[in-house]
Amino acid sequence: MQQVKSRIWIEEQGEVFLGFGRIELLKKVDETQSISAAAKAMQMSYKKAWKLINAMNSCSDTPLVITNTGGKDGGGTFLTQYGRQMIIKFETLNTACEAFLNEQFNALKQSL
Repeated sequence: MQQVKSRIWIEEQGEVFLGFGRIELLKKVDETQSISAAAKAMQMSYKKAWKLINAMNSCSDTPLVITNTGGKDGGGTFLTQYGRQMIIKFETLNTACEAFLNEQFNALKQSL
């Protein structure tokens, strides 16, 4: 069966806020509670992961990720509740977009 696949992203003033790769990075941060471990799991440099997280936080009034530097109790990186909500909202939007595109594609195929 033929299906349409697409990649969407959300921009803020011309800058990418969220996209498929960034959502995957957020999920890995949530899973590992570490930017370094998340980057490694995605075969990405720490520097790139940090830049992506910083860009997402900068585009948002509410941070998606909070980092705590090391110390007596150690550091860690945590996804905020808002970050978790954005994952769900983005994935819902992406699923709806693909469903719409497939409906349109099937309608086109039937009209031929």
